[in-house]
Amino acid sequence: MTQPNWADFQYEIYLNGMTGAVPRLPTDLTRLEELTEQRLGPGPVGYVSGSAGNGSTARANRAALERRRIVPRMLRDVHERDLSVEVLGHRLPAPLALAPVGVLSIMHPQGESAAARAAAARGVPYILSSASSTPMEQVAKEMGDAQRWFQLYWAKDRDVTKSFLDRAKAAGFTALVVTLDTPLLAWRPRDLDQAYLPFLHGVGTANYFSDPAFQAGLAKPVHEDPNAAVMHFVGMFADPAKTWPDLAFLRENWDGPIVLKGVLHPDDARRAADAGMDGVVVSNHGGRQVAGSVAAADALPRVVEAVGDRLTVLFDSGIRTGDDIFKALALGAEAVLVGRPYAYGLGLDGQAGVDHVIRCLLAELDLTLALSGHAGPATLTPDDLIEETA
Repeated sequence: MTQPNWADFQYEIYLNGMTGAVPRLPTDLTRLEELTEQRLGPGPVGYVSGSAGNGSTARANRAALERRRIVPRMLRDVHERDLSVEVLGHRLPAPLALAPVGVLSIMHPQGESAAARAAAARGVPYILSSASSTPMEQVAKEMGDAQRWFQLYWAKDRDVTKSFLDRAKAAGFTALVVTLDTPLLAWRPRDLDQAYLPFLHGVGTANYFSDPAFQAGLAKPVHEDPNAAVMHFVGMFADPAKTWPDLAFLRENWDGPIVLKGVLHPDDARRAADAGMDGVVVSNHGGRQVAGSVAAADALPRVVEAVGDRLTVLFDSGIRTGDDIFKALALGAEAVLVGRPYAYGLGLDGQAGVDHVIRCLLAELDLTLALSGHAGPATLTPDDLIEETA
C-alpha cells in the first residue's frame, strides 16, 4: 500500500489559491456545526447535533480532550511519516474510521451512499448503521472492495438479527460493531421539542423493511401498510433485557471480528474479552445517551489499562480535530471513529463534504504528529500529554 502524504492537502489548498479558489467548506471543522445549523432544518440538525439531557456529556467529551495538552518534542527525524495502522487484521492508511450515523438521508439525499463513497476513495473504513436510509447491499455495491464494517442495533427478534448478520457477511462487511449503549432512546430535548423522530416516518428503516425475516413478521407487505411496518420496527428495535450471556448468539452467527461499542467501565471491557470479543469502542454515543456520563476520553485510559493487551481498543465521542485524534491515540486508542463532523460535511456538500472532513482531519493529524516529533502513531504514549488541572 502506497502511503498517502496527508499533509499535502494544505499545499493543494494554497496552490489552488493561486487561481483565486478557496475551499468550499471551512478547514476548521469545529465551524461546520454552526454552518449546518444555518442551512438545514431544525429537525435534521437537532437530530444529528443534539444530545441527551442538557448536553452536559457532549460538553464533557470536548472538555476532556481540551484539558489534555500535547507536549511537542524537537529535533526528531519526521521527514517521512506513515500514519498507517493495523486494526482488526487489516492495514488501514490512517487510524480513522467513519462512525455509524443513522438516517443520513435527512442530511443529504444520497445519505449513506455518498459518505461510503468518500470513505472508500480515501481507504478509510465506513461503518454502516443498522438504522441507515439505504440498504446494506446498496452501500456495499457503492464501495467496491473497500473496507466496511456493519454496526448492529441488537433487535429483540433473533431471526431479524441473524438475517442482518447473514446479509452483512454476504455483502462483504468484515467486522461487526455492536452498539450496547442504546437499549432505549435517551431523553433528547432537541428532538422532543420538534417532536422529530424520523423512524416513525419510515426513514432510517431501509435495512429492516428490505429484510426477509422482518417482512415475515408483517401481515401485509411494507408498501401496503407502511404504518404497521413502522410499528413492527419500533417494537423490535432495541432490547433492554439483553445481558452478557447473549453475546454467545452473536459469536455463533458471526465469524469475523466483533467489537462492542459503548464501553466505559474497565470491568465491562474485561467481560467483553472474557466473552471472546475482539475489541471495544470507548464511547458514550457522543453524549446522546446518558446525560451526566463520564467523558469518553476520561474513561479511555482505564479501559486501555484493563484490556489493551487483549482487545483492540477504539475510541469515539468528541473527536473534532486532528489534534483530538493525536490525544486519543496517545491515551492508548488504536484508532478513532468520527461521527458528527462528517455528517455535517455531508449535509453541507454531499460526498465532497465528507471527503473534505476526512482530508482535513488527517492532514491536521499528520502535521500535528510531525510538529510534535512523531513520524507515526506507533511512538505516541501518555507521556506526550499533560493534563491541565483547574
